[in-house]
Parts: sequence; structure tokens; C-alpha cells
Amino acid sequence: MYFKNPEVLYFLVLLIIPILVHLFQLQKFVKVPFSNVAFLQKLVQETRKSSRIKKWLILIIRLLLFTAIILAFSQPYLSNKKADLKQHNFIYLDNSLSTNTKGKKGNLLKISAQEIIENASGNDIYSLQTNSAFYTKITKNELKNVLLNIKESSKKIDLSDVLLKFQLKTKNKTNNLSKIVLISDFQYTYINKFTNVTCPFSAIKLESSTKSNISIDSVFINNTNTDNFAINIVIKNQGDAKKNIPIAIYNGSKLISKLSSSFAKDTQKTIQLKIRNQKEFKGKIKINFSDTFAFDNVFYFTLKNDKKINVLSIGKEANFLSKIYNKKEFNFTQSSIKNTNYNNFSKQQLIILNEVKNISDIMLNKIFEFSKNGGNLVIIPNEKANINSYNSLLKFLNVGKIEPKKIDTLKITNINFSHPLFLNVFSKKVTNFQYPIVNSYFPNAAENASTIVSFENNTSFISQINNTKSTVYWISSSLNRKNSNFVNSPLIVPIFYNFGKLSYQQKQLFYRIDTENKIDINTALDNDKVLGISNSKKSFIPLQQKFQNKVSLTTKNQPITAGIYSVLKDSDTIAQLAYNYSKEESLVRFLDLNNLKKANKKITISNSISKTFKEINKKNEVHWLWKWFLSLAIVSLLLEILILKFYKP
Repeated sequence: MYFKNPEVLYFLVLLIIPILVHLFQLQKFVKVPFSNVAFLQKLVQETRKSSRIKKWLILIIRLLLFTAIILAFSQPYLSNKKADLKQHNFIYLDNSLSTNTKGKKGNLLKISAQEIIENASGNDIYSLQTNSAFYTKITKNELKNVLLNIKESSKKIDLSDVLLKFQLKTKNKTNNLSKIVLISDFQYTYINKFTNVTCPFSAIKLESSTKSNISIDSVFINNTNTDNFAINIVIKNQGDAKKNIPIAIYNGSKLISKLSSSFAKDTQKTIQLKIRNQKEFKGKIKINFSDTFAFDNVFYFTLKNDKKINVLSIGKEANFLSKIYNKKEFNFTQSSIKNTNYNNFSKQQLIILNEVKNISDIMLNKIFEFSKNGGNLVIIPNEKANINSYNSLLKFLNVGKIEPKKIDTLKITNINFSHPLFLNVFSKKVTNFQYPIVNSYFPNAAENASTIVSFENNTSFISQINNTKSTVYWISSSLNRKNSNFVNSPLIVPIFYNFGKLSYQQKQLFYRIDTENKIDINTALDNDKVLGISNSKKSFIPLQQKFQNKVSLTTKNQPITAGIYSVLKDSDTIAQLAYNYSKEESLVRFLDLNNLKKANKKITISNSISKTFKEINKKNEVHWLWKWFLSLAIVSLLLEILILKFYKP
């Protein structure tokens, strides 16, 4: 039993007063002469005995009366918590796209929100985490207003982050004052998000009424020529086989082609459509089929004859460079030092200094300006390089300095497979290729360098050094055939090809929502101007970085809705971008919470929101006892009146 006003209990000390009065009350007896009292002796003894019993009864009843009144004012109660402390319920409601589907009672997300509203206690406080927002320390009415307006979100959130946030909020609270409830469909993407040290929580699983789904996974283009191009649509079927599914492709709002296809059970299929070549294509692919998820039945992409990447090689002429930088994807130019046109530097995305002996002051300044404006640089030293001139350039670029040439025959043995330069180059790690060699090299002592390829002694052969706005690739050895056979190695093609490709982020067919995307837009902006992204329903200004001949955009938190968006310069559209939802949201595989509970005893599982909240409310319900003690006081008072009136000793 607890007391809301325990300080009132100090008044129980005052109960000693009626006890003292009763024990030490003094009565003066008056003697009355009487002729013969012998026959009254027995009657007097009986009267005195009855009088003492009456006084003791009245004392006990009065003590009971005052005790009951004092206890009533102290407001006693029975509960699992203190009455002056409110229960804090932490709720995670999964409003991802996968919860916007039909369950047994209706739409999973809307029904979940309604059941929380109906069963939440008005005496508690709440913190609500959704995929799109966090509301802390809100009342039931505030919680109701949020839940009534909740909508599905394309944003993803890690359950381990949710639990960590809740743990930090409950760190200084006792366990009986806070509860954590996770309400989700627990898609299989949440696997390995719980450990044995996870805090206690209740997991409520939302289940859709169907477990079959067909979705457009991705799109890619091949077989392009002057007349047409082939669109490859990758479609994933989860669940039972499906026959004659209609598929339509649009350019904007215009229907271009329509077909139907069948899909075997749990398979992935690529469908190819040939489309007449057009200058610009704003593609939309639509599947007309009612399944578990509707959001993944539409897919957007854009296609345009993208700008070629400009690459300039200065110094020694190299045949391998002209073969790698093909005319289809690159505008490649080779120039000797004497014939170099420095005015063309601003038009380049990548400059290769190929075995230049001495870097003049004018070249140093122009390259520094080029790098400052976002251009990437590849430096291949000459065997007879002027180290001082090279170090002057490297100092200007803030990318370390080179040491004197070391003459030593070394094998190139180590590849950094995790480096972005080798993304999608190798299907597996290669360990048995024929190692190229070098006979001499110039070590670079840059502190912020990341190694791409290294020698057998673990010193860097090719390294990447990032400065403020651009990237410098340092190749520590001359690549002429007398000094090295690296140009004969299979590594030469992907390395130099990606030097060029990574120097300009070409616009892709499509981008994923809630994923960091870097997009280069070939345009020049004044200092007070910015690029915007918009469609008919939404517009925003993305994070952007200005360079001399391009603007680099970064998008992640926006947009949140799939579709085709325009990149705006003032009010002019200069590019089109297509965004689609994450393909992981289309999974119809879900965690088995029973297995999760076996691995973690702190977790309680349920499939009913109302049942879970009723149990929480019942455990923390306050049973007030002051009414019973007030009733006892009234009964004691009535009992005293009855004794005084009817009990005559």
C-alpha cells in the first residue's frame, strides 16, 4: 500500500491524547449519607464494571474514527507505481510502405493507429517514434492528433536505433515507470537487429492478409543504336505463380507499348522491350495487378543522351589511354607540354599529367585553379622528374609530398577490393593473377591518402588523396615499358576507366529514395543562385556544391515520393531525375518472433494491440482506498452515537 500524502500520517501521534485523557481523567466523588447501603453493594459493583467497559469501547471507537480520518486524508492506494509518477510508454509504430496494406481488420497502419487511440490511458504520457518523426512526452490527446494524421512513409529506420533512443530516454527511470512497445510487420530486413543485451520490450506483429506480391525490381538499358534501344525490366514474383500479368510502358503520359507475361512461383524474370530512340525519354512502367503492395507496381526512369566526360592527358603520349577513353563515352585529348591550351582546363573533368619532367609555375597555377574548381587529377611521374616542382604542386594541392626516387624491383600484389574505384569490377577477390612489377618508384607521404593498389612491401603504388573539392590520384611509378609492365596488366583498364567515370557523376536511369545519391549537373551558376528539384506536387532545394562547369547535387531525405522530378535553374528545366522506392520494402518475408523470443527472454510478443495496452493499463492501474477509510470513519462515528445513546450501564 502507498500513500499520496504520507506526511498526513504524522498526525497519528495525536492519538495518544484521547488515550491519556481516558487513563488519567480525575473524577471527584460526592459522599451522600444514606441510612442503609448494604442491599446496594452488589448493584454498585455491577454498575462500575459496565461503566468501565463502555468507556473502553468508546475509546477504541474514537481511536478508530480518528485513525480512519487521518488515513483517508493521506489518500492510500494499491498499484505497481507511485501515484504522483506517470507511466511513460515508448511506442514505435512502423509506418513504412509495407504496412500500408490490407490485414484482417482493414488497412494495417490505420487500424493500428485507431487501436492505440482506443486503448491508450489518459493518465500516462507517451513518446511516439515513426519512420518519419519522433514525438516525445506527449499526452493522450496529442498522441491521438498525431495518429489520426499518420501516413505511410518511404523513410527507413533501424530498429536498433529506435531501441537505443528509447533506452537513453529511460536510462534514469525505473523499469516499472516506463514501457517500450514496438508495432511493426517486422520485415526480414530487421534480422540481426536484436541482441541478448536488448532492453525489455513488447513486440506486436502486424500481418497482412496475403503473402503474395509482384514488383518491378529495376530497369537497365542495352543494345542502343541510332534507331532504338532495349529496355530490360527486372520483375520479381514472390508467392504463387501468376499468369498473363499486363505490363505497360509510358513516355510521360503517352502509352508506348503494352504486353502481358506470366511468372513462375518465387522467381525473378527480365522482360525486354525495344523502344524507338528518342532525344529524351521520361519512362513509367506499370503493372496492373492487385497484390500485397501497390507502391511497387509502378517504376520510373529517365533516359537522355548524356554528356561525354572530358579527359585531357598532358605530357608523354600513351596509346593505352586512347584505347581506354573511347569516343562513345569520353572526349579524350592528348597534348604535349608545349601545345597545351590552358584555357581549355575549365572544360575538363579529368586531367592526366603523364610523365611530365618539370612542372612550370604557369602549369602549377592552372592545375591548382582546375583542382580548386572541382576537377580531378591523375599524376604519373617521370623517371627523371624534378622532385621540387612536383612537391610544389602537391603542396599547393595539399596532398602531401613525394620522396626521392627509390630503385627497387617490386611486385604489385595487393588490391583494395573495397575501394569505390573497384565497385562492381570483381565478382570475387582475385589472388592468383600475374603480378606486374616496377623497377623504381616515388613514395608519397600524404597523411590523408587511401591506398588503391600497393606493392608487396605494403607501400602504396596507386593512392587516392582528397582535398577540399577534388580528388588527386597519385601513381608512384612511371608507366613506360622500361620501368614497369603495369600497362599489360588487366588492372590498367578498370583503374583508368573509373578515374574518368568517377570524375563526373553521370545522371543515372533512376535513383532510390532514402538513399544518398550524388548527381552532377553540367551547368554554371552565379554565386547567389541555386538549383531546385520539383514535380507537380513537391519542390525542394537539395544539398549542392558549385564548381566552375558543374553543380554536384546530393539527395537523401528528399524526395519522399516516387516519380519524375525536374532540376530547375531559375524556372528552366535543365535535367530530369527519376526516383523509386527501396526494393527491400517489397519483401513478403517476415521475422518469426517466436524464434526471437527464444533467443531473448526479455521480449514479450503479441499480435493484438488492444490486448497489450490493456495489460499495461491493468498492471499500472491505481486502486484508491481513501473512500473505504472514510466509510470506516462514518461507521465508527455512528457506532459511537449508538453506544452513547443506547448503552446504559
